Amino acid sequence: MSGNLPPTEAKKEELDPETLELINWCIEVEGFLVAGGATVAQAQDHIEEQVEWFTDQFYDGLTPEEAAKEALA
Repeated sequence: MSGNLPPTEAKKEELDPETLELINWCIEVEGFLVAGGATVAQAQDHIEEQVEWFTDQFYDGLTPEEAAKEALA
């Protein structure tokens, strides 16, 4: 194993720019969910449980704030 990157480092290098953009978008959504009354854990759990829905919102062009408002509605 000497010389190999730790698994987390290797994963980071494998992510394409679009995937990184989606992850950062979800991080922003999380902030809006928390501002809307969820705890950080609740926001993270909801995004994980509804990842397909949030991914669709991302590709449909919603802003993180718009997606969070839809999720909280």
